[in-house]
Amino acid sequence: MNSEHQFSDGCERALNFERHINRIVIGQQAAVRNLTIAVFARGHVLLEGQVGVGKTTLLRTVAQGLGGRYQRIEGTIDLMPSDLVYYTYLDQDGRPRVDPGPLLKQGEELAVFFFNEINRARPQVHSLLLRVMAERAVGAFNREYRMPHMLVFADRNRVEREETFELPAAARDRFLMEINIAAPDDDAVLDQLMFDPRFHDVDALIEAMPESAIGYQNLNALGAAIQQRVQAAPALHKYALELWQATAQPQSYGISVSDVDIGQLLQSGASPRGMSYLIRAAKVRAWLEGRDSLWPEDLQAVYAPTMSHRLFLNPIYAYRREVLLPELVNQILQRIAAP
Repeated sequence: MNSEHQFSDGCERALNFERHINRIVIGQQAAVRNLTIAVFARGHVLLEGQVGVGKTTLLRTVAQGLGGRYQRIEGTIDLMPSDLVYYTYLDQDGRPRVDPGPLLKQGEELAVFFFNEINRARPQVHSLLLRVMAERAVGAFNREYRMPHMLVFADRNRVEREETFELPAAARDRFLMEINIAAPDDDAVLDQLMFDPRFHDVDALIEAMPESAIGYQNLNALGAAIQQRVQAAPALHKYALELWQATAQPQSYGISVSDVDIGQLLQSGASPRGMSYLIRAAKVRAWLEGRDSLWPEDLQAVYAPTMSHRLFLNPIYAYRREVLLPELVNQILQRIAAP
């Protein structure tokens, strides 16, 4: 499949992939769109949301639709880096055995790796995960195992604070997006989730997801074709640069946030990597809209999920993060004039 054919035919297949997910995970259209963007931008994702809102169902549905394998691991205080790679046990004859762990079990067919409650795992585990995210490979048993098609999705326990290890700034910056998945607020959707038996059997629900014609093996090539084909005008370059600079010096652009000294709000703005991720995501959004040119609306649509987890507040404001960051992001988008 050449890149020209991928670009022209892939968009409708991607939209069909998104439509099927929305039939299985209902009431989450915004989250599903952002997740679809992340899949085709080939970026890892942090998930935000309370328990029981459908994060696992959503990720299993994505893996089913892509035709790849799915693996999940639970973050615990006693989890060790080696637990991601292999596990040991005694077999029925009492002999020690070593079997592949969740990262190695599916080999190169691994498409979706879900790390549940990542902040319950120790920093040593985070370190290994970050390396695997960057290199899509891990060394074990005197050889290298490659996972070229793997995307990592991780969520955090936001309720309990004891025995948790928050991801540092450098770790959060490795994720393309942070996507919020909240309980639906539409009464009709809630009624379906409660009373329609179709949503009570998760395994049967996920089996109804057809495998996409794109195929997980082709996603890297398709993602590269999207980035090459979707272009930005010079005026949009300037707009993106100002969106970046406003994250470091919001006061220089007349941005204000209520009850805050704007000059003291941020420790640092977005990184160069973060801005490259913004453009990657925006290009995929333009492609999903059927265009090969980048518009301001594309940057605006993905700005919050790609930027919010990269803006680090000074400690005196950190406890108000969930209120201040959305307001800051909205102010940046309102104050920076689009071409």
